[in-house]
Amino acid sequence: MKYVGAHVSASGGVENAPLNARNIGARAFALFTKNQRQWHAKPLTEKSIEAFKANLAEVGIAPEHVLPHDSYLINLGHPEQEGIQKSRDAFIDEMQRCEQLGLKLLNFHPGAHLTKITEEQSLDRVAESINIALDATTNVVAVIENTAGQGTTLGYTFEHLAHIIDKVEDKSRVGVCLDTCHTFTAGYDMRTSDTCEQTFAEFERIVGFEFLSGMHLNDSKPELGSRVDRHESLGKGKLGLEVFRYIMNDDRFDDIPLILETIDSDIWAGEIRLLYSFQG
Repeated sequence: MKYVGAHVSASGGVENAPLNARNIGARAFALFTKNQRQWHAKPLTEKSIEAFKANLAEVGIAPEHVLPHDSYLINLGHPEQEGIQKSRDAFIDEMQRCEQLGLKLLNFHPGAHLTKITEEQSLDRVAESINIALDATTNVVAVIENTAGQGTTLGYTFEHLAHIIDKVEDKSRVGVCLDTCHTFTAGYDMRTSDTCEQTFAEFERIVGFEFLSGMHLNDSKPELGSRVDRHESLGKGKLGLEVFRYIMNDDRFDDIPLILETIDSDIWAGEIRLLYSFQG
């Protein structure tokens, strides 16, 4: 079964996110559990935690179909000691927030080498950061999001993802979120069913579908291989609709959160209906 949703607002408290998801007909959702552009946030209150769990149960969305996203400031591959320590502390805090809310996943961008160390050294730092965070927490899976490869960011090739996973000690607590826009602009074509077959076969060979824990479903403003991260509404970009039809009819994408991060939240409900209409 497919579980489609969007990255909804948690304005006014995390407990509002499940209700916002229900309002657009979502069966899954993403959220920020704190302000994504600040290092520090007040701890979650017991009242908010209990209300979140109650609202999640009320809307009938399972915890494993919620894909929280960490702060954009965190860089788990940071080349400098102060930066890496700050990022690791913040990442552990994000993992602990997920634990408090009873959630199973935490989605994050792997980071950037900032041209101060090599890609490989930075990827090793990401893996080490994940190991430290997993040791400090229980149950929550660290879900690495592939990137477009803009600037010095890591994670734009399947080989990068495999490199990190290989060095994570507890393989049961690491996963991958594939963003369709990022995948496309990183150079993996998915505009036809044939190119979808080729790209996902490559993902299976290099990473493995057993690690696929979620997806971000976005069309792309930039062209194939542009290494630029700019999302577009479904069917309005350079990627087109075929990949989404493919995903909705392939059981390898069952039972994971499929999350819209398209640019117009006013049409998310329609985009969710469109995706479900592709089935069969």
